[in-house]
Amino acid sequence: MKNKHNKKRNTAFVFEALAREATVAIIKGDNDRKAKVVSIVRKHFTSDSLLKKDLECYRSLYENQNLDETTSKKIVEAVMAAKRLIDPEGLFKQQTEVINDINKELSPATFNNFVPNYKSLATIAKMFNTNSPKQAVMLETKIIQGMTGVLEEQQMQPIDAITYTTFTKKFNEKYGSALLQEQKELLNHYISSFTTDDLETKIYLNRELTRLKESLEKAREVEEVAADQEMIRKTELVKERLAALSSQTVLTEATLFTILKTQELVKEIYDDGSNS
Repeated sequence: MKNKHNKKRNTAFVFEALAREATVAIIKGDNDRKAKVVSIVRKHFTSDSLLKKDLECYRSLYENQNLDETTSKKIVEAVMAAKRLIDPEGLFKQQTEVINDINKELSPATFNNFVPNYKSLATIAKMFNTNSPKQAVMLETKIIQGMTGVLEEQQMQPIDAITYTTFTKKFNEKYGSALLQEQKELLNHYISSFTTDDLETKIYLNRELTRLKESLEKAREVEEVAADQEMIRKTELVKERLAALSSQTVLTEATLFTILKTQELVKEIYDDGSNS
């Protein structure tokens, strides 16, 4: 008998659904709703919570891609060992609490948010919960294939197409372009920064700011920029702004929008240069 997947009890799915809820709120300028999401994340995903520990188990499997098979197997073994140390009753209680807060403070519709890697998260959850050795091996093999890049992610169709379409439309209206891959990554790190002391976000922020500053410096070599003194001046101003952001240890909303716009600017500069 197949184990039925309960997405509300899938810690990673719940976190990703909250991330998308916050992103939509940010794009719409709905600060009240964004604050509610932040409050829920900070309340339930603290560094010592079972939910955070469970989330890290998921992340170790679905965020590690294009690895070799040996490394992937070792990670799965380590994750399963860590998962066994998590008190199932305590985790169930914390899951119930976050579900109740989402239903009360946001809406049950939050659980219908489109999560692109839903199938991977469901597979991991089934591996964590199965009592069948045969099914456990089959699911583990599938997860390892995903980690090594053998198995391509099959995206779940959007459950709430209206919400997803609205999000894309709002972003396009504000920025004039579809989300770039680097912008999606930035938004994901911004959501993760809602949890306390997210070292990974700080490391990412420094790395991305460095990349953008270097890209703007090299932009002087692009013919259209080199021939336009006003463009050079504006590029220098952006670089100075990024340098100021480098001293920040927290990814604020103001910083977020500055980096989003800079990512778009860099993309436009190099696209225009290569198309000329």
